[in-house]
Amino acid sequence: MDYQQFIDSLKLPRPPKGISKSLLALWYDDSGAWDTAHDIVQETGGLEGDWIHAYLHRKEGDLANASYWYSRAGKQRPDISLEKEWETLVRHML
Repeated sequence: MDYQQFIDSLKLPRPPKGISKSLLALWYDDSGAWDTAHDIVQETGGLEGDWIHAYLHRKEGDLANASYWYSRAGKQRPDISLEKEWETLVRHML
C-alpha cells in the first residue's frame, strides 16, 4: 500500500485488511474515532506506537502527556500542524 491508497481508504466504511496496527490507529484517528485509535496504540507500544500515542495526546490538547510519549518515542514535540504530523506519521508507517 502506498500513501495515496491509504488516503483513498479513508473514504471506506472500514479500514483495509492487513494494515499494521500503527496505520490502523491513524486510520481510526482520521475517521474521528480518537478513542479507538488510542486503544490501539496503548496495546501496540514500541517506538512507533509511542509516537502515535504522543500525537494523539497532542491532538487532544494534553501537552504534558504528549511530551511524555514523545520522550518515550525518542522525539521532540513538533512545531508543525497536526495535519502535517499525521501525514508524516502515515508516510513513516508505510
